[in-house]
Amino acid sequence: MREFKRTDRVADQLQKELAVLIQREVKDPRLGMVTVSGVTVSRDLGYSDVYVTLLGEQEPERIKENLQVLKRAAGFLRSQIAKRIKLRHVPELRFHFDESVVRGQQLSSLIDEAVTTDRARYQNDDDDDYQDAGQDSASDGDAQQSEETR
Repeated sequence: MREFKRTDRVADQLQKELAVLIQREVKDPRLGMVTVSGVTVSRDLGYSDVYVTLLGEQEPERIKENLQVLKRAAGFLRSQIAKRIKLRHVPELRFHFDESVVRGQQLSSLIDEAVTTDRARYQNDDDDDYQDAGQDSASDGDAQQSEETR
């Protein structure tokens, strides 16, 4: 059995080629910094879903605008891919916004916040324990002195 399916190999090659083509060949000023985060290809190689992220773009209207630019450039990109990759049929390109990166950043910031909160709480607990231990030893010393004076 093969290690990699043909669709996986085609998807990897499409991802590499699209990343270069979008950066260098698409000349639309409305298009921001686009990163191709993943590509999946249907089993019959008829369609490919291209997942993109946008650097610094979180607003839904800007995301939608960038996706529209990419959808309009899909025919051009497909023709350029046909010149670069030897395939009988180049898959139709469908662009989607990849929210996993944004979600990952949100989760990472939540984890960082929880860690700093725990550290602060742990520091406060240690300080309280230290102060309590100091008071206990001082009261033990007072008890010893009072026994000696008796």
